[in-house]
This record gives sequence, structure tokens and C-alpha cells, in this order.
Amino acid sequence: MLGPLFPAVKATGRPPVDRRSVVEATAWRFRTGAPWRDLPERFGSWNTIYKNFDRWSTAGVWARVLEQVQAMAHQGGDVDWIASIDSTIVRVHQHGATLPRDTGGTVELQEVRR
Repeated sequence: MLGPLFPAVKATGRPPVDRRSVVEATAWRFRTGAPWRDLPERFGSWNTIYKNFDRWSTAGVWARVLEQVQAMAHQGGDVDWIASIDSTIVRVHQHGATLPRDTGGTVELQEVRR
């Protein structure tokens, strides 16, 4: 069902890379957080995989795949669209952590006693 979402294979040029291996390699890379260069050899050349990923990303293929997978999961009742996010889960960005903040007064409440 997802096959038609990917670009058609060109009739000329080099033989195409197996679409399934590109999808599986991309899933492996994002699941592990490893760099592209660390892809296992079973997926083929990391550079070829990355070029296909990048080309498909630019063409909007991955967005369409996500929409299709979400639609299929929603239709099957497998998606819970309610999300609860609070400050115990989400952290401030590293650049926002050092911003000055108004504490409500000019006197420091925690003085050092000697």
C-alpha cells in the first residue's frame, strides 16, 4: 500500500536500489540515532541510502508516507490522538535555560550566613 507513494523507477541509468532496503535503513538510522556512515553493510552503501532519503525528503515523499500510515492506523483504531505533555517531560532548550527571569523581587531570599 505504501509502494505507490515512492517515485517511479527510471527506465534509464543505473539499476535502482531496492526501495524496501532504503526504507528499512532509514528506519534503522532514526531508531538508533547513528550517523549515516554507520549504517550496517546489509543495507548497502550509506551514501546511496542517504541520497535516496534526501531526494525523497525534498520531494515530500516521507510526508506522504507518514500521512498514509497515520490514516491507516486511524482507520484501524490504532491511534490515540490525545497527547499530554508537561514540564516533567519537556525540557527547555539549552539557549533558553540561561535567560534572565523575573523572580518577583530585587532581594535575594537565600543569603549566606557566616
